[in-house]
Amino acid sequence: MSARTQKTAASALPGDLDKSALIDRILRVDHAGEFGAKRIYEGQLAVLGKSSSKETLEHMRAQELEHLAAFEKLMVNRRARPTILQPLWHVAGFALGAGTALLGEKAAMACTIAVEEVIDEHYASQTEQLGDDEAELRETLESFRAEEQEHRDIGIAHGGEDAPGYPVLKRAVQAGSRAAIWLSERI
Repeated sequence: MSARTQKTAASALPGDLDKSALIDRILRVDHAGEFGAKRIYEGQLAVLGKSSSKETLEHMRAQELEHLAAFEKLMVNRRARPTILQPLWHVAGFALGAGTALLGEKAAMACTIAVEEVIDEHYASQTEQLGDDEAELRETLESFRAEEQEHRDIGIAHGGEDAPGYPVLKRAVQAGSRAAIWLSERI
C-alpha cells in the first residue's frame, strides 16, 4: 500500500512522529524555510537592486512571499508553532543573500541553485510522508516545489554554475541549508 492510499503516519513505527506532530513539524520547518528564502532574496536585492538581475530576483522573492503567506495561514489554522530560531534565520538569511551577492550576480545565482536543490529534496520527502487525508497539504507542497525547481533553473540559466568556486560555494550553502532544516524541524 503506498503512502497515497493510506492515512498520514498510519504506518508509524515506535519513536516516529504521530500525525499531529508530523504536520506541526512540516509546517514549522517550511514556514522557517520560506521566511529564510525571503530574507536571502532581500539580502541579494540590497546588493544587486540596481543590476540586471533585479527583475529576476524580485520575481523569485514574490513567489517566496506567496509561499510564506500560505504557511503563515496554515500555521494559524493548524495551530502549529513557529521555530524559536526565527530571529537567527532573519539575520542569517539576509547575510547569506547579501554575502553571495557581494561575490557577484553569478554567486547569488549559485546560492539559489544550492538552496533550491535542497528544498526540492526536502519537499519531495515531505510529500512522501503525507497520505490521502492530507491531500490538500501535499498538493500545496508539490506546487511550491515546482516553483522552487523553477528558481533553481533560473539560477542555472543566469550562470550560477559558472560562479568562481561554485563547487565549494554550493556545498557550503547546502550544508547550511540542511542544518537549518534539521534545527527548524526540532526547535
